[in-house]
Parts: sequence; C-alpha cells; structure tokens
Amino acid sequence: MGNSTRAGIVRSASLMSLATFASRLLGLVREQVFAFLFGAGMATDAFNVAFRIPNLLRDLFAEGAMSAAFVPTFTETLAKRGLAQAWRLANLVVNALLLIVSAVVIAGIFWSDAIVGLYASGFSAVPGKLVLTLQLTRIMIPFLLLVALASAAMGCLNARGRFFVPAIAPAMFNVATIVIGFFLWRWPAFFGPQPILWMAIAALLGGIGQIAIQYPLLHAEGYRFRPVLRIRAIFSDPGVRRILLLVLPATIGLAATQINIFVNTYFATSIPSGVSWLNYAFRLMQFPIGLFGVSIAAATLPAISRHVAEQDQQAFRSTILHAIRLVFAVNVPASVGLAVLGVPIIRLLFEHGRFHSADTEATAAALSFYALGLFAYSGVKVLVPAFYALGRTRVPVGISVSSVALNIALNFAFIGPLGYRGLALATSLTSLLSFLLLVVFLRRAVGPMGAGQMAWAFARMAMASAAMGAAAVAVQRLLERQYAIPGVLGQVFCLGASISAGLVVLVWVARRLRVAEIEEALRAVTVRLRPGAR
Repeated sequence: MGNSTRAGIVRSASLMSLATFASRLLGLVREQVFAFLFGAGMATDAFNVAFRIPNLLRDLFAEGAMSAAFVPTFTETLAKRGLAQAWRLANLVVNALLLIVSAVVIAGIFWSDAIVGLYASGFSAVPGKLVLTLQLTRIMIPFLLLVALASAAMGCLNARGRFFVPAIAPAMFNVATIVIGFFLWRWPAFFGPQPILWMAIAALLGGIGQIAIQYPLLHAEGYRFRPVLRIRAIFSDPGVRRILLLVLPATIGLAATQINIFVNTYFATSIPSGVSWLNYAFRLMQFPIGLFGVSIAAATLPAISRHVAEQDQQAFRSTILHAIRLVFAVNVPASVGLAVLGVPIIRLLFEHGRFHSADTEATAAALSFYALGLFAYSGVKVLVPAFYALGRTRVPVGISVSSVALNIALNFAFIGPLGYRGLALATSLTSLLSFLLLVVFLRRAVGPMGAGQMAWAFARMAMASAAMGAAAVAVQRLLERQYAIPGVLGQVFCLGASISAGLVVLVWVARRLRVAEIEEALRAVTVRLRPGAR
C-alpha cells in the first residue's frame, strides 16, 4: 500500500471521526434526554424494544451493510463505464429499495402483533407494557424505509470520496429526538398521557432529516432521482442484481453483534429494567464503535475495492493490516477507559431526573462486560466488507450465523449466575470469536495477513492502555477523596482530569513502544489544527 493510500485512509477516517463524534455526542445528549424524562422504567423499556427492529437495520445500514454491497459495484461501474452509468445504477438501486422496503414496512405493520409478542413476551406480566410497545412499534416501522434510502445516499457519497456529510447525517435522528424531548419537558400537558409516543414520531422526523441533509451534495455530484415504473427494468440490470444479492449476505455478515443485542433484549425482558440498563450501556459502546470502527471501515472500503479491481493483492493485504492496527490503536484504549471509568461517565451523563444511582451502577456493570469486545466489534466492521469486495459472501455469513447460535447458548449459560451482565459478556465473547475467525479465513483467501504484526500491535496497545487505565483511576480516586467538588461541575472536573491524565500516559507509553498508528493519529490532528488547514 502506497503512502498516499495510507495517508488518504487516515485523513478520511479522521474526517469521518470528526463528523461521527458530533453525531455520537448528540446521541449521548439524546440518551440523557430519555434518562431525564423517562428514567429506566416501563416507557423506556417499551420504546427500546419497539425501536429494536428499525434500529437494528439503522445500525446495520448506517454502519456498513449497504456500503459493503454498493460501493464495490458502484466503483467498478464508475471505472469501467463512466460516471453517467454509475449514477444510472444508483438510481435503479434507489427505486429497488423503494419497492422492496415499502413492502417490508407494510408487512411489518400488518404483523406487528405477532412480532412484538414474539420478542417481548416478558412484558405481558406488566399491565399496559405490551400494548404500549405495540403502539410504538407501529409508529416506528416506517423508519426502515427512511434509513434504507439514507444509507443508499451514504454509499453513493462514500464511493465519490465524500465522507463528512454522510457521517453527520445520523445526527438528524438525535437532533429530532432532542428537540421533541425539549418540548415534552417544557409543555408536558400538550402531549397527552403517553408522551413517549411523540419520541417515536421524532424518530421518523430524524429519518427524513438524514435523507434531506445528504441530497444537496448528491445533487451537486450529479445524481438525479428518476422514478422507474417498469419493475423489470429495475431488477433486470446486472448491477442491481449484484448489489441486491450482496445486501442480504452483507447484512447477515455485519449483523452478528446487532442480532445478539436483539437476542439479549428477549432474554432481558424477564429482568426488571434489564432492557434499559443494557440499552444505555450499549449506547455508550456505540460511541467509540461509530467514532473509530465505522469511520476506519468506511474510509478503507473504497481503497480495498480499487485494489480488488486492479487485482493488487499485496496492496489489499497491506491496507487491511493497516486498518486493523488503527482499530487496535483507538479501540483498545477506549475499551479500558469505558471499563474503568464507567461509573463516573454514566453518573455524569445519565444520573438525573428519573435515572437513579442504582441505575448507574447496574448500567456500568453491563458496560464493563460489553467493553471487553469493543476492539472486536470494530474489527468486524473492517473485515466483513473486505470479503464482499472480494466477492466471497459465504464466509462472513457462516461466521455471523454461528456466532448468533453461540451467543444464544452463552446467554442460557450466563443469565443464571450473572443476570443481565451475562448477556453483555456473551455478546463480547461471540464478537471476539467472529473477529478471529474472519482473520483466519481472510488469510486463506488472500494469503498471509501479518498475524504476527497484528498480535504485536495489539499487545503494545494493551500495555499502553493498561498504564492509561491505572493513571485514570488513580487520578479519579484522588480527586474524589481529597478535592471533592460538589455537583455536576465537580463531576466534569474529576472525569476530565482523569481522562486527560490517562491520555497523556497512553501517548507517552505508546511512543516508547513505537506504536506508529498513534503517531499517524497525532499528525492527522496536528495538520487539521494548523491555521489554513483544509
């Protein structure tokens, strides 16, 4: 892999990370709004379960399934047949999505009773909880169509080298929820006895916003939406058929973690507030996954698609290895940070209104188990699209299905002794196994992947992260005991000082261990902070 490709991936990933940081920050504010208004009670449980199916597809599409299927085909069409034909393909794909997903939405609304009864049967023990979940489900199912179209726009823009706007688009969902939440707080009487229903409407408004913010840039790039009335004209196109054939396995291949969260929801419905604790914990996990894992994966996919088109296996292997080392460099420290500082982070973010100290402790316990698999979650985001760029769909599908089966077995084994925490642990262990199997099978497909370099990169980051975690905990405890400052201001000061101390130690130790990816990240940040940097 040339230096220009390596630098391009780092630049694109850093740009996406900036946009994703803003989106995830708003996501945390959204969770704060939920925690303040609804706590971890019946309404929050009902919303989380009702939103699980549309949110499952939102996470899958936004975090790579659509791009994994679309970008390689779009890139190949662009290289071989020109931009006009590439946009024609994109328009056919949008028309196909409108037809297919609209049918799914109609079916979902029609069979919503059976769907909710299947995965939220535990709610029937609480009067009104199952009915509320059903109402919320029917309102939010159309979100599927909106997120499918938004993800198609994301794939088009990523293929054209545009990363910032697609990465910021999911923030529209958070913005809509925050705005509606503000109105619920300010004028509660106006919204009736079930204000949580308005949060479901906010989800739909957010989906519309995700499309609206991307369309002007798509238009500037040359895309024009044209309805195609002849169904045969849509599905007879070879490019459309190839993408649709890849979307299902790409979705399944990337779905393991999200399906496991879905399965966890089923198990957690039998535990009071278990759904909410797990949901808040995984939302915090999604911050570094989206900020680092998804950004690195999206920035890497166009490069590896070009390498496949050029039949350059050496460049392909080098690019994947570099991406995995970047994943380790940012996600291993994030994992340690979430594990050791979970309580103060959750206390600062959520312990307000109806979210109590017991909820903080319970959510932090789930977060510590989820954090074990953070680097594996992000690594899967990078590796699965690599198989689809190569046209090898069976491996990630098989691994994904196997990991779901393993997760179910581990849930049965762990829920007894560990309760809801065991569900988080099961998800982490299955994600780790998925990551390792993907590395093994990718090596069989393209040759040596530098497993020794991967292991050494992980070991060095683990050592640096352990030092970081020790420093952060020491500073946190010192400030809490010796210099206690009351209120939110004190929490912000203590947590900020702890994180800052940990980062200083991390960078110092990583430099001593010659972790090249830390230097690359620092250079990328330095360049962007210089006056006049673009």
